Amino acid sequence: MRHRLITATSAIVLALTTGASAADISQGGANAIRDNLNHLLPKDIAKSAPITVTPAGSRYEIAYDFAKMLAKIKKEDFDIKGLKPFKMFATPQDSGLWDLEGNNNLNVSGHFTGPDKKRSDFTYSVADMVFNSVFDPAISYFRSGDFRAKELKFTSSTDTEVINASFGEMIHTLSSAESASAGRLDFAANGKFTTFAEQVSSKEMPPIQISADSVDFDAKVNGIAARDLKDMVLFVLDHADQEKLTKESETKLKEMLGNAFPLLSSLEETIRLNNFAVTSALGSGGAKSFGYHFTVDGPSNATRIGVGMDAADVKLDSMLVPAGYTAFLPQALDIQFGLSGMDFAALGDEFMKTDFTKSTGDSEKAGQKAVEKLFPGGILKVDFPKVSAKSGVYDVEVSGEMEGRVDTQKDYTVKALIVARDYDKTIAAVQELAKIDPDLTQVSFGLMMIKGFAKADPDGTQRWDVAVASDGSVNVNGQQIKGPDAPATEEAPPSDEMVPSDEMAPTDETKP
Repeated sequence: MRHRLITATSAIVLALTTGASAADISQGGANAIRDNLNHLLPKDIAKSAPITVTPAGSRYEIAYDFAKMLAKIKKEDFDIKGLKPFKMFATPQDSGLWDLEGNNNLNVSGHFTGPDKKRSDFTYSVADMVFNSVFDPAISYFRSGDFRAKELKFTSSTDTEVINASFGEMIHTLSSAESASAGRLDFAANGKFTTFAEQVSSKEMPPIQISADSVDFDAKVNGIAARDLKDMVLFVLDHADQEKLTKESETKLKEMLGNAFPLLSSLEETIRLNNFAVTSALGSGGAKSFGYHFTVDGPSNATRIGVGMDAADVKLDSMLVPAGYTAFLPQALDIQFGLSGMDFAALGDEFMKTDFTKSTGDSEKAGQKAVEKLFPGGILKVDFPKVSAKSGVYDVEVSGEMEGRVDTQKDYTVKALIVARDYDKTIAAVQELAKIDPDLTQVSFGLMMIKGFAKADPDGTQRWDVAVASDGSVNVNGQQIKGPDAPATEEAPPSDEMVPSDEMAPTDETKP
């Protein structure tokens, strides 16, 4: 089996690199590394040996011939020109790790035919790609590294659309450390893309220009079972063409799954665009900053997945927005929400009960059953710590939580706190706009009615504590404004009294 070959050749490489020095660099070691890397490729591609390794003083030179790797693709479906071998240098450390470094560039062009049978032409170029990193064979991944690239450019065109995109520079730094949990690792990555620009044009719409001074990113993942995940990947590659597993293989897979769960203890990712702008024939807009935030945290039996988006100094100038409504466009946004209380521990336990020796269809059904365990009691919990919007005429913020069943849209509860600052200013702005658009008169009346239910702070801030019960009743600041929904009733079947009888049938005397 392929994973046995990989394991065997990996062991050879590790044996060669443990305590290795410049004097240990040899053609035999190069051949072992070459065979190991080529065995990771599909068999039909590995036959052409697209990866070569040669001794180079105190290190090995590794060359990836991407042209050979892509040679099996049909020319009518895909073609690429300008590919050159990608080279790197690998130096063994006494610890068994590898120092990897490289300096390459890229300038290719070609075409491919998609599933819709339409041809797309593309070009892709990178002036410089420089990296220095430390690679760990035990996890088949980098333990640390510094990666830089300059002048990244991409174009794609079809008969209906053209896309041009570019970055001035890309900087990426990776680091890792042993986790608090034994046998696990923590990873951290950060970096930025500078001078981002993209133009999209098509026959159906005018050109759109998208740009940002920079795109910053930061990510952390803690407690990841990197070694076990590597073993699982190799296992999947080895058994990908099997409809079902043997009992021996199933036992091995479940052992790896048990070691890997939970897959991680926490994850955090942030992406931020600075001086983001969009321009088109219909107008322009943008923000001083636009951010996206994603988190996974909490114990495995009560995990929360959170998403956040925010924008500052938002501007929009478009003919699609009437002049009177410009003041109502948000100048700042902050949206935070998440799914909480998910039981990944129960999901893992149920997954371990799956019989992988049965057909793929049976395994999929078992997998669906495992996913059901993710929400204890079938309850979906959504929290929104902060959802806010602010402009020159309003400043509103909402926070709270919602619970409901995953199998129905009914039977849900909501608790929310709504806070509005300068609320009188908002009402006055709507009343002023109603002079131009009379339809807004009812809106201004509605806003004043809503104010009647509010609690006012000393500074004039208005608050509404809203609670929606599972029976449909609604309370605002302790006052019920809507009672429970009427119980659902099924339509009764017609009774015998409603069925015409022979006695009710018209006689000859009563017939018209």
